[in-house]
Amino acid sequence: MMILSVLVGISAGLAAVVIKNSVHFISDFVRNILESDYGYIYLIAPSVGIFLTVLFIKFVIRRPVRHGIPNVLYSISKNEGQMNRHNMVSSIVTSALTVGFGGSVGLEGPTVSTGAAIGSNIGQMFRLNYRQLKLLLGCACAGAMAAIFKAPIAAIVFALEVIMLDLTLASLVPILLASISAVVTSYIFMGQEVVYPFKVEYTYQLIDLLYYGILGIIAGFVATYFTRVYILLERWFENMGKMRIRMLVGGLLLGTLLFFFPSLYGEGYEVINGALSGDITYIFADTIFESWSSSFVAFVVLLSLIILLKVIAASLTFGSGGVGGIFAPTLFMGANTGLLFATIVNKLGFHQLQVQNFALIGMAGLIAGVLQAPLTGLFLIADLSGGYQMFLPLMITATASFATAKTFEKHSVYTHLLAKRNELLTHDKDQAVLTMMEVKNLIETDFAKIAPEANLGDLVEVVSEAHRNLFPVVDDKGMMHGMIKMDDIRKIIFKPDLYDSVLVKDLMYMPEYFISPDDSMEDLVEMFRKSSRFNIAVIDKGQYLGFISRANAFTAYRNQLRMFSGDH
Repeated sequence: MMILSVLVGISAGLAAVVIKNSVHFISDFVRNILESDYGYIYLIAPSVGIFLTVLFIKFVIRRPVRHGIPNVLYSISKNEGQMNRHNMVSSIVTSALTVGFGGSVGLEGPTVSTGAAIGSNIGQMFRLNYRQLKLLLGCACAGAMAAIFKAPIAAIVFALEVIMLDLTLASLVPILLASISAVVTSYIFMGQEVVYPFKVEYTYQLIDLLYYGILGIIAGFVATYFTRVYILLERWFENMGKMRIRMLVGGLLLGTLLFFFPSLYGEGYEVINGALSGDITYIFADTIFESWSSSFVAFVVLLSLIILLKVIAASLTFGSGGVGGIFAPTLFMGANTGLLFATIVNKLGFHQLQVQNFALIGMAGLIAGVLQAPLTGLFLIADLSGGYQMFLPLMITATASFATAKTFEKHSVYTHLLAKRNELLTHDKDQAVLTMMEVKNLIETDFAKIAPEANLGDLVEVVSEAHRNLFPVVDDKGMMHGMIKMDDIRKIIFKPDLYDSVLVKDLMYMPEYFISPDDSMEDLVEMFRKSSRFNIAVIDKGQYLGFISRANAFTAYRNQLRMFSGDH
């Protein structure tokens, strides 16, 4: 596992290098072509990139390319850690086209998905079990994050907090090795400069901690706004139906947004670095608002709009068919939220704050709120700033943001859909095991059936050959009309004079408790608890499928728990 974790870390690092360089190449190519009429690049380029992405998915991959990190979480919870081979390439090409042409999303999610697919397929090649596959996925995710941000400690925390790996010595050492090998690979090909260079020139006074707490609360509200807008627009695009309509509507709206607010173009790294250095020229540069650059009111209004519109631009990119990640938009909104807050406080004269520091800490606040991963935000920003002088403000802001966002949103943007479908794993081992199990895999079909028009004599003949004490009453179309228990007919089964006169339809009853094959294991467990029954009927739109026994469900649970825990 240690050797494989190093191999996976190097592969994830190389994936990050390829994606980053591909985006830079495409972005430079696009800008050089349209340099003479630069303003119109924002109207045209993103739609072109999304169109090429959709064509690649439809005619080359011919399979859907899921969003990066949710795709990894889904494979862990519902696919035994297995990911398709195309994910090793598809996310690289599609995200490079989307972001390279100006799609307002990031590269972190696709890089994590690519690294995880590499890890999964390496694990499958060596026929590893589920627990080992899951660990390799975590190693790949840590490696991808370490390579992108050159922040190995934050990458390890990310794997433990977001990918839901168990914090044990057996899992920690491989993740450490993967993170180290990935970041060294990134150093070799992309140098040792961090993505967001930042030098802490001034730390903080005690009074500043109050303002960092306020920033955390504000960041929590912004994170809640991010999550709700993202989910709302996701549903809006799903209801549109045809892909060409989504591509047309999304592309036009995205192009219009970028034309008026060029700072929303692409990943936004230049904008974030501008905020971190206190340079706000990006707010007005190449826009129709350039003449208002000296107005403080214009600064507040435009920067507020840029913050609020970033998640809309990212959602439009996704909804119209683009592929990318939400990590970069989250950092973008966080840096600008911190910048705006500190600037307003300074202008009002309440207290003089270090604007650059608040821009930096704001990034941690948004990560903690949007991803609901406070430790990831804390260690990522601590790594990026090159030291831990700001650790206490980071803790305050990240904690306040997480607590605020969690109050309004139970799940993050990564997990809301998985949670809705009962496909989300958590650190609760019992809950995780139930999530991995499926009702349809527990159905038992060896129950003797009887037709509703049959009589008691026919039922006795069925009973004589059956080895179960339940008899579903099913017609020739497979529809369930009821069921009969052995205890209900025990007193009349030995009275031949009743065989012709007593009908099955007079003896049967419809079960009070039944379940659908698409229901969750939590529903099944709750039904067993409420009913105290030993068997639950499985009915799909009136169609009889079988029964699930309490004993069989418990045995399956124990087997799944052993696989999950590695005790086999």
